[in-house]
Amino acid sequence: MSKNLPVADVEMLFRLKSGDNRAFDFFYKKHRGQLYANILKLIKIPEIASDILQEVFVTIWNHKHTIDVEQSFDSYIFRIAQNKVYDFFRKVSRDKKLEERLMTLSMGEEYNPIEDGLHLKEQFSLLEQEIEQLPPQCRRVFKMCKVDGKSYQEVAELMNISTATVNNHIVKATRILKRNLSHIDLSVILILMKLFYR
Repeated sequence: MSKNLPVADVEMLFRLKSGDNRAFDFFYKKHRGQLYANILKLIKIPEIASDILQEVFVTIWNHKHTIDVEQSFDSYIFRIAQNKVYDFFRKVSRDKKLEERLMTLSMGEEYNPIEDGLHLKEQFSLLEQEIEQLPPQCRRVFKMCKVDGKSYQEVAELMNISTATVNNHIVKATRILKRNLSHIDLSVILILMKLFYR
């Protein structure tokens, strides 16, 4: 059965798959809060985050018959939301005004993006430079996980190290990057980096 779901939820998942509106409402109410919070954390613009949230559930409904009840439903929803966010950032990369608005809203009050004059591509370049300055092993692990999107287990197997070691490298790299790039939103730029490397 679907991973990380109680028995009652699995039953609702089967009902959703068969086109039950009440089952859809059940999962919508259950997941909308956390999904919206995750999307907003990356997008920073409430109305756009709300639009993306709706797109996620429209996609779920339109593809309900293809839901694999043997797989994690939480992961399924996350992947759809992630793809919608990626689509948004692709749009941002083509829309300068939206890009500037996003970066303005992604900064905290302690930052002055107008004076800094930093846009997405410039911040991406800064992050790329800092990644290249990481210790070799740390840099390789960070790129494989955060840029290539590989799981900790995949990286551990490829590099013949433990997943704990992979995690330690990620923690170390993230700490260094956040310290050296405290003026940018690391999560936003990492998503853009994934897009540019696709």
